[in-house]
Amino acid sequence: MNPETPFGGDAAQPGQPRKPARGAAQRPAGKARPARNGATAQRRPGTAPKKATPAPLPLAAEAEGYQFADVVSGQFDADETSAEVVLPTKRVLLPQVETPKLHKVLAQAGMGSRLEMEQLILEGRISVNNEPAHIGQRVQYGDIVKLNGKPIRYRIDPPPPRVIAYHKPVGEVVTQDDPQNRPTVFRKLPRLMQGKWQSVGRLDLNTEGLLLFTSSGELANQLMHPRFGLEREYAVRVLGALSKEEKQRLLDGVQLDDGMASFGSIEDGGGEGSNCWYRVTISEGRNREVRRMLEAVGHAVSRLIRIRYGAMVLPRGLKRGAWLELDERDINALLQATGLKKLEQKTEPHAPAQRSFMGRRLPAANPDKPSPARQPANAQPDPMKTSVGYIGTDSLSRHRQEQRRTSRGTGTRGRR
Repeated sequence: MNPETPFGGDAAQPGQPRKPARGAAQRPAGKARPARNGATAQRRPGTAPKKATPAPLPLAAEAEGYQFADVVSGQFDADETSAEVVLPTKRVLLPQVETPKLHKVLAQAGMGSRLEMEQLILEGRISVNNEPAHIGQRVQYGDIVKLNGKPIRYRIDPPPPRVIAYHKPVGEVVTQDDPQNRPTVFRKLPRLMQGKWQSVGRLDLNTEGLLLFTSSGELANQLMHPRFGLEREYAVRVLGALSKEEKQRLLDGVQLDDGMASFGSIEDGGGEGSNCWYRVTISEGRNREVRRMLEAVGHAVSRLIRIRYGAMVLPRGLKRGAWLELDERDINALLQATGLKKLEQKTEPHAPAQRSFMGRRLPAANPDKPSPARQPANAQPDPMKTSVGYIGTDSLSRHRQEQRRTSRGTGTRGRR
């Protein structure tokens, strides 16, 4: 190798192109360089070649919600001990929206300038929730502000609703304080700086599965209101197989202590021995309703798992006792479905949208009973079902994608 030419080949004479290195294929003059994919790469005269852009990192497979087949096959229980489930060891809520300062709120309410409001606070003439106010104090929606003991009318928008999906295990009660001191689901929920968590429906002590919580009482009421008739889907294991007549009774309605109750659909799931699995749907949330209905036809329930509430499905990989906060896209889908105001978009207008998992297969309807006959006269469309499919809660999938991007980027830097 010529020392004057560190990259190989003979030295070029002034005004002449360098000769190629030995063994290098020569390209005829004027012919474009072939691209890697076999096509001819064209470049306009006088333009510098573009730098090669790195290929995007492959995304993790889209997570799906648990389906009835996962429960019957045992995958639902196997995921509980699987090491492949990638969840943060310390889960924290998204940053809380900062509330405004008291003197600014009073000035906007027309009480005077900000300096004048600060002076009133220093003089002790303003109180918040019957406590003396202080300089720099922040107020939030619902606080009672008084000037000289008289309430002041001001306006603060309520904080945006927050929603979390919780995988309730057996043995926890859905109550704030239990007189028997049993474990409650609220002990495992993250702390809210504003407001408190409200459960969307309830699950009894021995029922497990999906349980939604929200910081918005209005949203919780919308999701639970009987006029919407949101379906709850359960995987239920009973002792003994249901006969055709018993299934029909459950679809037509059975008499309970608090009135008639009926399933929207029943689907066989097989089982071993006397344990038989069924997928059932119901459009109301009375206390222990599924258990009481099956007991009314002579079958005891040995296991009950809720896998769907309306359009929200139990995220695959969310272990028992763990929670996952829904992101802005999922919450906006909920708000839009219930007719509430959507959150203010914080993402860039041209940012690529990430898809939530939708199009989940619904349980097959009973062929012997047409669906219109099972719908009440005042029933309204499921507000969480869109023309595309079911609104997903694929926040878990998006977390996995971000974590995979980070791990790949770290590994790439380590190899350099």
